[in-house]
Amino acid sequence: MNDVTSKTRSSFYRRLYVAWLIDSQQASSVPALMEATGMPRRTAQDTIAALAELDIVCTFEQQEGARHHAGHYRISDWGAIDRQWVGAHLAQIRGVLGYP
Repeated sequence: MNDVTSKTRSSFYRRLYVAWLIDSQQASSVPALMEATGMPRRTAQDTIAALAELDIVCTFEQQEGARHHAGHYRISDWGAIDRQWVGAHLAQIRGVLGYP
C-alpha cells in the first residue's frame, strides 16, 4: 500500500473499525468510540450513521430508565461485510487510520 491513503479507503476503514468496535462491545457508545479512536464526537456520530450505506444494521438500545439517550449501539447484521476479515485485519485498519 502506498503512503497516501485515499479518502474513500480511510472512510471505508473507519466504518469497518467502528462497526467492529461496536459489535465486539469494546466501544458501543459515542463517548467510548471517541476514547478508543480519538475521533471527535461529530465524526463518531456521522460514522455510525454512515454504517447503513454499507448495509451494516446498527441500532441504538436505550438503557432502561435512563435519560438523555443513555445506552449503547448494537450491530445486528453486517450485510455483505465479512466480520472475520475485519477482525483479522485490525492492525492494518488501525495503521491506515492512525488509531492506537
